[in-house]
Amino acid sequence: MGYEWLALLAAFLWAFSSMISVTPARHLGTFAYSRWRMACVTLMLCSAATFMSGWSSLLHQDYAVMALSGLIGIFIGDTALFACFNRVGPRRAGLLFSCHAVFSAILGVWLFDESLYGWKLVGAILVFSGVLLAVFFGQNKRAHSWEKVNGNLWIAISLGLTAALCQSLGAIIAKPVMSSGSDPIAASAIRMATALTAHCVLFCCGFKIAKASSPMNWSILGQVALNGFLAMGVGMTLIMIALSRGDVGMVGLLSSTTPIMILPLMWLFTRQRPSLLSWVGAILAVAGTGMILKF
Repeated sequence: MGYEWLALLAAFLWAFSSMISVTPARHLGTFAYSRWRMACVTLMLCSAATFMSGWSSLLHQDYAVMALSGLIGIFIGDTALFACFNRVGPRRAGLLFSCHAVFSAILGVWLFDESLYGWKLVGAILVFSGVLLAVFFGQNKRAHSWEKVNGNLWIAISLGLTAALCQSLGAIIAKPVMSSGSDPIAASAIRMATALTAHCVLFCCGFKIAKASSPMNWSILGQVALNGFLAMGVGMTLIMIALSRGDVGMVGLLSSTTPIMILPLMWLFTRQRPSLLSWVGAILAVAGTGMILKF
């Protein structure tokens, strides 16, 4: 299988995993769901890193760097994403999260003296335009419960953009370690374990937001574990294999098609066809991401 198909399959797995996140995320609540999901993924990643002897590739200073990346990118970023997810559903949350490509480009200008003009600037404008179009105008009149806004829409938008920004910051912090040839599974395990530890501290300190909205059961636990396995276990592994075989920009472009793939899956799961503006907004966002990554 060519690396292009691997990247597309990873994007599909991320889209599909967002569908099976709806029930457990709303059952447990944002913080409890994130904590359980991180616990499952941490166990998977640590087991894989131990089995593949990946820990030896990390230097002592790498642990602190990856821990910081995990606190920002996963503890804050993932938690904000699922808080957004619970408020506006997987379609809007996925679109808002796609802004991480724009934030990465802006941070590159600020931190590394990179440029943001020409096609990159056009791409950034397209991403934001597509997101705004789909978030504000892409809902059917008789919307499914997954499409309804729970609470203040602007708070949800702020949470989605916070998740995208934290994803970009976490990736930039981790970049030196990953560029040095460290094992990606072991590095990801440190990020995930750090985020899990932070969540557990919140829970043990008795913070109300960290408590589950409803009790955990075997059905919900199975859905949480399946989500973690598909999104982080299989999906990220496919991306790593694709990056080792092909062009980085093309892998990034193809793996960013998740917002488009979510739409037919939403149609399948909810039995409601997404509106035309949902499709237009998702296509604009993915096209803009492609311009940022390729130019």
